[in-house]
Formats: sequence, structure tokens, C-alpha cells
Amino acid sequence: MKEDKHLEKATFAGGCFWCMVKPFDEMPGIHGIISGYTGGHVEKPSYEEVKKGTTGHYEAVEITFDPVLFPFQKLLDLYWPQIDPTDEGGQFFDRGSQYKTAIFFHNEKQRELAERSKKEVASSGRFNKPIVTEILPASEFYAAEDYHQDFYKKNPEEYKQERIDSGRDAFIEENWRKDS
Repeated sequence: MKEDKHLEKATFAGGCFWCMVKPFDEMPGIHGIISGYTGGHVEKPSYEEVKKGTTGHYEAVEITFDPVLFPFQKLLDLYWPQIDPTDEGGQFFDRGSQYKTAIFFHNEKQRELAERSKKEVASSGRFNKPIVTEILPASEFYAAEDYHQDFYKKNPEEYKQERIDSGRDAFIEENWRKDS
């Protein structure tokens, strides 16, 4: 598997991990996306443990990508418009620290690009509140249970309704798709 030597990982928390897979899935250079948990103090947590908000973990996605075909900067450019970077209490109707936003960097270049992109979002004038998305070093990532993987493909109607009911789609339309 010589090809795999140049693949990298990117880890993003953006609230409910179900909603963070589809935007990145099936893009050229994306080799895989896993929904899971990271950043906490409990080894091999379950969904039931994480959703209580006591493990310190974030719901997140770990993306394996080819940086030649899909550079980390493109991942960042795709990440920001999926979230409300000003919400320090979670995302949309998912409340609690497990649903906060964060970029987990895997190397110094990713950290630098993440910090720069956060400053760009902050100075864009798009938001009236501070950008609270954290930039943190990557730590152990634990895959979520199978029923959470590729949720949007397995449960398309429930996924679509979740995005509508949560307010995520309306927020994106109002704050990211308008000309600024």
C-alpha cells in the first residue's frame, strides 16, 4: 500500500457528527470518514456516555485524505460553512460540550492553517460575535458505533429531517450562503 504513505488525517468537531460526514464524503481525494469521539478523558467511550457530556469528548469526524488531491486548506474551507462558529454551548439544537466545534490538528502545518482560517472567519465581518471554535491538538479518536457511520446514507429521511429540525440548514443558508 505505497499509496497510503502520503495520506493524512483531519479531525473536525461540528456538533452532531451525522451532519459532518456528507459535506466531505465522496470528494476527490477523500479516502474515508469515520464518525466518532475525541478530546476526552474516557477510553473507548460509548455514544450513551458521550451524549451525557461527562467524558470530555467531542462528537467529531476523522477524515483520511490525500493532501495532493484535496489539501487541508480545502477541508477547512468546507468545514467552516457547516457550523456556527460563534456558539460556545454546542451546535443548533444539540447542546453541551460534546457538541462544541473544534479543529483538531495532526501536525504543525495543520495548526497554522487552522489558526489562519479562524482569523479569516473572525475578520470577515460575517458574524457579530467572537469565533469560539477551538483549535486543539489531535488525540485518540474512537470510532462511534456502526449505526452512526454513514448515517445520511442509511437513513436519508431521518438525516434530512434532523438538519431541518436542528436549524443547521437555515443557519447555513442565512450566514454562509449569502454574499458578504
